[in-house]
Amino acid sequence: MQVSTNAEYALRAAVVIAAAPAGGVTTSEAIAHAEGISVRAIQPILAAMRRGGILHSRRGQEGGYVLARAAAEISVADVMRAVDGPLLTVRGSQPEALRGPEHGVALQPLWIALRASIRRVAEAVTLADLASGDLAEAVRTLVTDQQPGVTRPSRRG
Repeated sequence: MQVSTNAEYALRAAVVIAAAPAGGVTTSEAIAHAEGISVRAIQPILAAMRRGGILHSRRGQEGGYVLARAAAEISVADVMRAVDGPLLTVRGSQPEALRGPEHGVALQPLWIALRASIRRVAEAVTLADLASGDLAEAVRTLVTDQQPGVTRPSRRG
């Protein structure tokens, strides 16, 4: 899985908005400045998140963006889906839709399992978690398990 620039920028923007004081409106300019992203790059991403039900926009001089729900109710998966669609596709198709010998016997279950693994993490982490820097223990364990220099027994020979 490759995380798109849009998904990364969307998450960064959503965390900035989540960290704003309760009920605070955050402008695209403030988000761009806070994250070192151009306003021109962030505006279509914010619009996609608005269309995806992640954000509400407010017009006018006091306008900007607010979360559509509480930060603890919006997962990383929700944000990623709002800007990029499904978390995992194979050549643009859902894994369940793949049929035929060209996809291989073992590949379809592999793609489904990979998507389930991605979902397990992306749906467990919320914007509130990211804003506070306090990730779930299961996620912290996965990070620790992937630290360089940690040797693990090989399953092969």
